[in-house]
Amino acid sequence: MPSPSAATTSFDANERTAWAGRADAYAATFGRLCAYTAPELLDAAEVSTGTRLLDVGTGPGTIAAAACARGAEVTAVDAEPSMLELARRAAPSARVELATLPELPCPDDEFDALVANFVLNHVGRPLLALGELRRVLRPGGRLALTIWSGTPAPGQTLIPQALQAAGAVHPPHLAPLDPADDFPRTPAGLTALLTTAGLHHATCRTLTWEHRTTAEDWWAGPASGIATIGRTLRAQTPETQSEARRHYNRLAEAFRTPDGTLALPHAALLATGTA
Repeated sequence: MPSPSAATTSFDANERTAWAGRADAYAATFGRLCAYTAPELLDAAEVSTGTRLLDVGTGPGTIAAAACARGAEVTAVDAEPSMLELARRAAPSARVELATLPELPCPDDEFDALVANFVLNHVGRPLLALGELRRVLRPGGRLALTIWSGTPAPGQTLIPQALQAAGAVHPPHLAPLDPADDFPRTPAGLTALLTTAGLHHATCRTLTWEHRTTAEDWWAGPASGIATIGRTLRAQTPETQSEARRHYNRLAEAFRTPDGTLALPHAALLATGTA
């Protein structure tokens, strides 16, 4: 496993910049999308009354709040201070702390279960991060996590297609993971990553759902600079941004429902493993 001296990369630095101060914008847009997986994630981690749970990358606290409602003893951490403010409001009975993978301020073997909702998408050294997650789980403790599938559903490609049609150029400073740190975003690839990190009985399955939203709300996420897609959009010239919005309005019609909202198909991978 990589040494702690090489724990973070330029990818991690970009992530910190991307999310700084963006909690409210995220919660109002993409955060609603990511909330869909909460019940499946908590079921997979076998969270119930009395479970000592760590919610890593809690964001606005959606998963933490749902776990508290199940009677779990919840610790929630995130790398972005503005997210912690929302998480404390959403889950007032949880212990909410600042922490950035791959280093957690937790003793070895502290938790019965751990969840990480779309967190591995945002770390530069996924294997190193998983090793840290395994460290804080007690023997026999259960981990459940989600990532976006490498085979995106049509709803996930709507905004990228609009940018491509507008001739948007990917900003060179938003580099992907180093190939040495990346892994196949498939059930087999994610299962293998968990196994390499020392987790036992690793499994993975695909979740699919339709995200219901309005055309304005769905565009508001990238327009606010949320995630890589938002930073890409905002790096374009005003003319290209305007052209992307025009293509978005055209392409979004394929997803419009009779009530005027959009039904956007999405797919994610849900993996589990045991310490």
